Amino acid sequence: MLQEEIRRRNLGNLLRHVHLDGSVSRAALAERMGLNRSTIMALTLELTAAGLVREEAPTDTGRTGRPSLVVRPETAGVYVLAFDVAVDWLTAARVGLGGVILDRRLAARPRAGADLDRVVEVLAGFGRELHGTAPPEAVCVGVGASYCGMIRPGDGMVRFGPDMGWVDQAFGAELGHRLGLARPVPVGNEAHLGAVAEQQRGAGLGFQNMIYLHGDVGVGGGIIVGGKLLDGDGGYACELGHMVVNPHHGRPCGCGSRGCLEAEVGERALLDAAGRPADLFGRDALRDVVTDAGRGDPAAREALHRIGDWLGVGVANLINLFNPGIVIFGGMLRDVYPGAADQVRTRIADNVLPVARERVRLRTSALGDDATLVGAAELGFSELLADPLGGVVPALPPGR
Repeated sequence: MLQEEIRRRNLGNLLRHVHLDGSVSRAALAERMGLNRSTIMALTLELTAAGLVREEAPTDTGRTGRPSLVVRPETAGVYVLAFDVAVDWLTAARVGLGGVILDRRLAARPRAGADLDRVVEVLAGFGRELHGTAPPEAVCVGVGASYCGMIRPGDGMVRFGPDMGWVDQAFGAELGHRLGLARPVPVGNEAHLGAVAEQQRGAGLGFQNMIYLHGDVGVGGGIIVGGKLLDGDGGYACELGHMVVNPHHGRPCGCGSRGCLEAEVGERALLDAAGRPADLFGRDALRDVVTDAGRGDPAAREALHRIGDWLGVGVANLINLFNPGIVIFGGMLRDVYPGAADQVRTRIADNVLPVARERVRLRTSALGDDATLVGAAELGFSELLADPLGGVVPALPPGR
């Protein structure tokens, strides 16, 4: 029994290396996993027989002697369905093993309050379409979803989604029912999943301690400590947008408090500071402010300065608390940060302890708007990576 458990764990570890890196030589796998080459060969042959990986001769190694075979994921043959629910759009994708987005669908999401039925209807339709257009021999091994709110671990219940009025909405269960899956639909908070994705495949690659700030209408966050997501006792940790930075004179926040980070740097704060009409909103409106600031518009420049100052206060507090190696700005903050960087860096210089700021890096998301979608896909792959041979079963009913 112990030997079988070790074998299963080794299969999962090997597949995870290939899944995250795209291609790894047998020699590199042996070194990373601390196993001999004959064991690596045996594990690889099992995964190849299951249709999860393939082996190829390396191209142009530049070395003498017999080169080590390269192990690659079967990206086209093994996939998950990934869903991302943002304030203004709904995205669904077929994501192949190795994290490659093979196909996607996108729909606008009107800001019309609690809209569970419409969201589930659109995403389930996309999911069935993506599954139906996959190659006949391809296998769907899981599903994962991202939502812009606080998610109860285990059942995909959205406990609180203030921007659209979702309170205790059974998103995971409803989406699973409409898709006709044989297993529950795991759901994660968008910023948590974005942090995982950036750490595994994006700007945070190689960092064991990082902070990811995700802007949509509000601001969310994900914190990686020692290579693991900090999720808290109930799974609701890292609500960085509700860190109070301006308690006495701050703007009211959707959570009921005042002066939260997201109230001072979120969408409405930037548009109001730039003097834009109250009925103007969305990513294009934000980008217009950034563009106008770059062209020298005084109101737009002052708006970015103000937002950058409050963003810097929040980031400075987080650096002092967690000593990250990198802080990554995603979502709408990816657009805003370059024009606000000077103010953020000034706050860090003024308010962060010297030993904590001397190595920290500030970067924008490398995955862009795909960060949360890629993170959702990782939820879908988790069962397969935990038990590669036991997890290769069709996630949707047979028949197309």
